[in-house]
Formats: sequence, structure tokens, C-alpha cells
Amino acid sequence: MKKIQYREWGLDSARYWGLLAFLAAIAGIGGLAALYMEHNGHWVTGMSNQVVWGTPHVFAVFLIVAASGALNVASVGSVFGKKLYKPLAPLSGLLAVALLLGGLLVLVLDLGRPDRLIVAMTYYNFKSIFAWNIFLYTGFMAIVLVYLFTMMERKMNDYSKPVGVFAFVWRLLLTTGTGSIFGFLAAREAYNSALLAPMFIVLSFAFGLAIYLLVLMYAFRADQRPLGDVVVLRLKHLLGVFVAAMLYFTLVYHITNLYITENHDFVAFVLRDGGIYTAAFWLGHVFVGSLVPLFIIYHPVLGHSRSWIAGACAMVILGGLANIYLIIIGGQAFPMSLFPGKTLIESGFQDGVNGLPAAYAPSLPEFLLGLGGVAVALLVTAVGIRMLRFLPDSLADDVADPHGGKAAAAH
Repeated sequence: MKKIQYREWGLDSARYWGLLAFLAAIAGIGGLAALYMEHNGHWVTGMSNQVVWGTPHVFAVFLIVAASGALNVASVGSVFGKKLYKPLAPLSGLLAVALLLGGLLVLVLDLGRPDRLIVAMTYYNFKSIFAWNIFLYTGFMAIVLVYLFTMMERKMNDYSKPVGVFAFVWRLLLTTGTGSIFGFLAAREAYNSALLAPMFIVLSFAFGLAIYLLVLMYAFRADQRPLGDVVVLRLKHLLGVFVAAMLYFTLVYHITNLYITENHDFVAFVLRDGGIYTAAFWLGHVFVGSLVPLFIIYHPVLGHSRSWIAGACAMVILGGLANIYLIIIGGQAFPMSLFPGKTLIESGFQDGVNGLPAAYAPSLPEFLLGLGGVAVALLVTAVGIRMLRFLPDSLADDVADPHGGKAAAAH
């Protein structure tokens, strides 16, 4: 591989400051939405006694899971020694930190009492997965920052591989911890499954890579930097593998629930009787988020078009949000079986009455808060690539893969 030169993002000032102003405005609106909900109370949201994690949690969990997956590009280069991915590693680390920061910001602001975070950080119940996640999230951010330092400081390059291996193991633990938040909830039939931990790891690979590929293509195109087909098509094929694996784990998850008799009602709820949640599964997760992107990725013509590849990435992201919405909101809406074998005809909280799902409709402040977290992540990324040398000057085919050329991208 030829020597790779790095430089700051050279977008002209007018466009750059316009982009920052746009992202900052969305982030500011998200902050005002959080302030509105905190001041008036969560009764202004669509949440209730049954659905206590709303749309902001959907965005927060999606961003946290995607942060782990975004680091996968750097891991492939450092841990598995694939030279083609090494020039892509600095942006991968920056995007991982930015996405995690945006997700945690939404999570904290959705607590209702953000100041209570101090209690969570000073008093730990190590029987709770939430306590472990405090260490996993903060540790991940610290480790990735050290990882970036070893990659970008020449004197520390020798330490990049061991730190990269440590970051790789830590991010697997982080995603396992996030999936275990739901997998350890025995009271909810929709959760309480050991498969959720590895499923979240696969989801992170797909979500993170889709976001990374979009950011990479936009950054290089806006700055008119060469980005060859070798890199784009290699990342596209990798995304296809992750999306297919995501579908496989979804299939195994529902087959496992079908094997367990007590979960038959939940499977019917998701696949047939869930209304908006069934639509989120079939239309959002399966069709828009999986099948259509796979068709585009492996189509002999569409799969070589940058515009169609970007569209496939966007659909994976939208389908991912629908899937997380189904997992978080749908899992809470599904009526709890408080008295198995009995019919609950009256309850002060209307939990499980007549077997009806809990009502939930996302409110505008909830959506704006989640969107604000996305804006914060992109804002951090834009400032980072502008201030420091995260982006290679060129990733043309003769630079990224001088010996393989375009033939390597086809395989």
C-alpha cells in the first residue's frame, strides 16, 4: 500500500458553517424538548405506567449500538490485519465516540431527573445490568480515545494493535451489556432471552457500518477527495453479510420463541396481531431494513451505483430504528401475564386487561429529543474531521489497494 497522507476536512467555510448551524439548531431543539418534558413532567409524552421507555430510548439504544458497530471498521484493520481498512480506522474511532456521546446524552435527558445520574455513578448495585453499563459505556469512550491516540501519534503506532484488540473485546462486552438489559428482564415475555445479547452484537455491525459508509461517502464527495470503488464495494459487501446475519438471528429468535409454548402469544403479537408493531417488523425491519438493501447490495448493476448504495445504507438505518422500536416499545406494550392461565378483568393500571396491548403514541418532544441526539453525534463528527486529521487525502484504488485494483472489490 502506498503511503497514506491525512489532512483536515477541507469543506469551504460557507458550507461548513452552514452545516454546523443546521446540526446545532436540531440539537438545540432537542435540548428544548428535553427541558419541556422535564419542566412539565412525562405526562406530556406518550409514555405511561406500562410503556416507561419511549421513543427517546429507541434513539438512544440505536445510537449506542451503532457506536459499537462503527468501531468495527477499525477493528478489521488493527485486530485482523486487513491493510485496506487501516486508513479508515481514525474516522471509525471518531464516529464511535460521537455516536456513543449522542446516545448517552439522549438517555440522560430522558430520565426525567438528569441530576440523579450522580446517584447512578456513585452507588452501584452490581446485580443490576444498568450498573455494569455505567462502566461499559464510559470505559468504551476512554478506550477508543486512547486507541485513536495510538493510531494518530506516530510514536505510539506500535501500541495500536494491542489497544485495538482491547477495544474490540470491550465493544463486544458493551453491546452484550446493552442487549442484556432486555435479556435479563424475566418479567417481560418479549424479552427474557439469552439470544438478545448476540443479536444486539450483529445489529451493531449492520447499523454502525451503514452509518460509517454514509459519512465516509459524504465527507469525501463534499471535499472532492478520491474514493475508489475498491473501498466502497468492499464495505458494501461487508454490510450485506451483516444484514444477512441480522435476518438470520431474527429468524432464530422467533423460532426459539415458537418452541417455547408460553411465548406463542408474543410471536403471534409480533408476526400477525400487533398492528403498528407487526408493521414495524415486516415492513420496517424485514422489508425496508433487510430485504431491499440486500437486493441492492448484490444486484449486478445497482450494487455498483454510489447513490443506490447510499440508499441501501439509509434503509438499513431506518429499518434498524423500526426494529429497536419493536424491541423496546413493542416489548413493553405486549400485555404481561400476571396470572398465567387466568383472565384479568379489572386493574387499576389496565395492565393486561382482556389481553390488550398497552397504548402508546410517540409525542413530538420525544421525537425531537431523539433527533437531537443524532444531530449531536453528527456535529461532533463534523467538528472532529475539520479540526484533526481523521480523513485520508485519497482512497483512490491505486492508493487503497495498489496490487488488487478493482478486481479485489468484485470479490
